[in-house]
Parts: sequence; C-alpha cells; structure tokens
Amino acid sequence: MRPIFLALTFLGLMAGPLHAACDGQSLTPTLTTAERAELDTRLADLPYASGNHWRATRGDAVLHLVGTMHLGEPRLDGPTSRLTPLVEGAGLLLLEMAADEKAALETALATRMDILLLPDKTLPDLLPEAEWQMLADAMRQRGVPPFMGAKMRPWYVSILLAIPSCMKEQLAEADGLDARLERHAVAAGVPARSLEPYETGFKAFADMPFETQMLMVRSALSAPEDGEDLFETMLTAYFAEDHGASQVVLEVLSPRLTPLSEAENKRVFRALDEALISSRNRAWIPVLEDALEETDGYVVAAFGAAHLAGHEGVLQLLADEGFTLERLPF
Repeated sequence: MRPIFLALTFLGLMAGPLHAACDGQSLTPTLTTAERAELDTRLADLPYASGNHWRATRGDAVLHLVGTMHLGEPRLDGPTSRLTPLVEGAGLLLLEMAADEKAALETALATRMDILLLPDKTLPDLLPEAEWQMLADAMRQRGVPPFMGAKMRPWYVSILLAIPSCMKEQLAEADGLDARLERHAVAAGVPARSLEPYETGFKAFADMPFETQMLMVRSALSAPEDGEDLFETMLTAYFAEDHGASQVVLEVLSPRLTPLSEAENKRVFRALDEALISSRNRAWIPVLEDALEETDGYVVAAFGAAHLAGHEGVLQLLADEGFTLERLPF
C-alpha cells in the first residue's frame, strides 16, 4: 500500500475524487468482517479519534486546533467559510509550514540535490529487475524519466509514488485548508508562523534505516487504481471528521494491497508514525505553549489531521499537560 500520509505530512499534498481525472472509491465499505473488527478494536483504544476542530484551554490560555488537508478540494469551501472569522480574530496562526518555510523548502529542493539523490548506487542496483520495471513505469506515469528516478533516494521515490498519477496536475496547486486560512490571516494582519523548520522532514527521512526506505518503495508498487481508492478512503473519513479512522484503515487494508509481509508492513508503519507523526507531535507541544505565552488573544494551530488522534497525538499530549479539550463545529 502506498504510504500516503508520508506525502501528506512532508509535502502537504492531497487531492480529491472531484477532479475529473480521478475516480477512486472509498474502500471502507469493502472491509471484511475480520478487517472491520480490527478497525473497531483499534479505534476503541484511540484517544480523540474524531473531530477536526478542538479548543484547548488552560487558565486564560486558549488554543484552537484545526485538522487540515493540504490540497484544493471543493468540499473545503464550507469549513473555510466557517473558520475564517476564527482565524481573523486570532493573535497568531501556527501552521506546519508557513509561506516563508515553504519558500526555503523550494530553494533547498532546487539547489540541494544531494538531499534527494543517492550518493553511489542506483535503485536498479537495489531492486529485482521485475520490481524496477514496475517502478520505472510508475515514474513515467508521473512525468519522471526512469533514469532520473533511478538516482533518487528511496524515501523521495515513496513520496512521488504516494500521489496517484491522475493527480499530477493538482501538485502545483496551493489551495488546501491550511493555505486558505493562511491567506485570510495575512489579509487580516494576523501573523502566521511555522511549527517547525522545513529541515525537520529531511532529517526524519534521512534518519530512517535504509532497509525501511526500500520497504517503503516496494510497498508503493501496486495498481494505480489502488492509490486512487486509498486517497478517497482517507478523504471520505476526513470529511466525516473521522481522522483516526482515516489512518488506521490504511494499516488494516495493507495486507491485501501490498506485496510486503505482515512484519514488513508493521515495520514501515511504525517507522513512519514515529518519524513523521509522533516525534513531531511531541516537539510541537512546547512550541504551542510558548506561542500562548507570547501572544495576546487566542492562538489557532492548523496542521494535518493525522496529528490529532492517538496516545501521542497533539490532543492527548495537550491533555497530559493540563489542558481541557472541547470539540467544536468544523
């Protein structure tokens, strides 16, 4: 199964089925009895699994937390309209990657090719011939010549393959919920800052064991329609405000959609969660607390919805720090 939330977290890319080129269907209705039981069991133990808008209070400090998706989708019009007054009245908007850090990331990607390229071997050297041919074809579908893809680091290839080829025209857009809220904040004179420097993502991938990166590449070698269906599975859950389910269901579905063994799948998911979700959540808590101390009025923090739920999700970590949490309309 494509490691989709890898792309969501690092590049902030998500597209929906309403774009004419894609026609994915949610896979949640296709869950078997055993898969549904596993999903329900996992969700029952997952703190704060639902709700895309929460308010956290501690004393006089007020923090609004908004789970976002990052690329334009017509179904975002309603949430944008409802959340705009909230952002315009805030003292500060915090984002995963505000405009200045996005510009720094773009510069790094254009000038630091060593970040993205393998230093010595190529992917054809590291993969069986049949799998390399599958990968080469997937790269061609995304407009990347195989000779270039052959030199890319495995984690970066995984990001590219996480986005279905039918969505390539949407990759240049910047109209997700976070981008929309940032535009409204800037227009209203509300400062917008990043929760972390862009280098955080690079470091997270660089620190992953190389074998795990190669597993991520192999997990991406599935049928194109599977990627479209997985995206729609996540989107359907997001707009139902079931962000916990949107992540867990990917793990539940992975045995039927990936060539990896059960142990290999678990290894990939554990690595991705720790590197891209849990460790960043922990690092964000002091940033959020400092922002509340420094800011007059309330703070709005908008970041990928995958960061909200879980024992090490942002909501639970704030509760552990003495915040009272209240779900609000999205």
